Amino acid sequence: MAERVFITGMGMITAIGDNVAGNLKQLQLQRSGLGYTSYISTIYKDVLPVAEVKHANDALFVLADIPQQEGFTRTTLLGLTALREALQQAGITDVQSVPTGFVNASTVGGMCDTEKVYFDIINPEKTGTFLKYIDTLDCADCTQRIADTVGFNEYIATISTACSSSANALMYGARMIKQGMLQRVVCGGTEALTRFTLNGFNSLKNVDKQFCRPFDQQRTGLNLGEGAAYLVLESESFARANNSRILAELSGYCNTNEAFHPTSPSPDGDGAYEAMKAALAMSGRTLEEVDYINVHGTATLNNDVSEGKALERLFGENVPLFSSTKPFTGHTLAAAGAIEAIYSVLAIRNGLIFPNLNFSEKMEELNITPVTTLMENFSVNNVISNSFGFGGNNASLVISKYEG
Repeated sequence: MAERVFITGMGMITAIGDNVAGNLKQLQLQRSGLGYTSYISTIYKDVLPVAEVKHANDALFVLADIPQQEGFTRTTLLGLTALREALQQAGITDVQSVPTGFVNASTVGGMCDTEKVYFDIINPEKTGTFLKYIDTLDCADCTQRIADTVGFNEYIATISTACSSSANALMYGARMIKQGMLQRVVCGGTEALTRFTLNGFNSLKNVDKQFCRPFDQQRTGLNLGEGAAYLVLESESFARANNSRILAELSGYCNTNEAFHPTSPSPDGDGAYEAMKAALAMSGRTLEEVDYINVHGTATLNNDVSEGKALERLFGENVPLFSSTKPFTGHTLAAAGAIEAIYSVLAIRNGLIFPNLNFSEKMEELNITPVTTLMENFSVNNVISNSFGFGGNNASLVISKYEG
């Protein structure tokens, strides 16, 4: 019989907090991290809202607990900061004490640094030290630097499936545990804001000039964010033998690829529907046992219709309480799945349903509306957390209360 997969450590940094406790506090206070960039040189500096981590790179070196040095991009520093917290909460002082895997997700990699010297790089007449930045561009560069700094050497992998990346990283780690390949895997993702992503999403005409409004009739697009989050996954047998503190169970998961369009989801939510349905089936929970859904909820025109229709197809007239937390953190792309998985654990452990900020008007295509105020002292036993990426890459996680 395949092992159950438990979550025993969590760490994160986002626009609303430098750690898990800081994020929880701001969620409870219903304070958004959206604003305008302080660290990116862009013509959209005072035009397009973003959710930026409130530290320059010098401060991130301190948070990441390493001396300032070349080659460590903002993406890497955010990742190291979050990873160290996850290891500390899990009580891991030496990742080599038992074979431990590391599955990291990113889409921009070191682009936050390489884009600053782009015009130097493409100029054949120019030479200089800027060429050293090329090596940091690859998404796997941040993975390897984090691994080398912390000491991972058993199994290291990088996942880059757009906005579902870190959800897929969690699935990959869970599958290795269930197959008996490893007893412990640290999974998550890291993403820094860049001009490239800001310009790219803006060219798709799906970036809002106001603070984003998921599942609202007046929504016009997303706001990008940055951050990092990691979760420590352990097999049931290892967690019990190790006397680990079990925070929650990753009871089900599924990813599907509907391949409907390079950037748009299926209008009827085919992929989202199948991902949620299969993840729930794997968890062994019924539709009625789902207490909360942390939806992907980007506030783009297509996504919210598609995801909403998938919810109505799966749950009928009894769609559980749901909300998007992206008005707090922005859309953190590859890091979103891990960030929202942690929020799902926090919902379970603290009896909270987080509000969908900025909502004012029900979508005409749907019969459902999100939760708009913080709900406290609520019994939360099972949460579905959705992350959907370009190309129809849909990932759903079921996170459940640990029952012993």
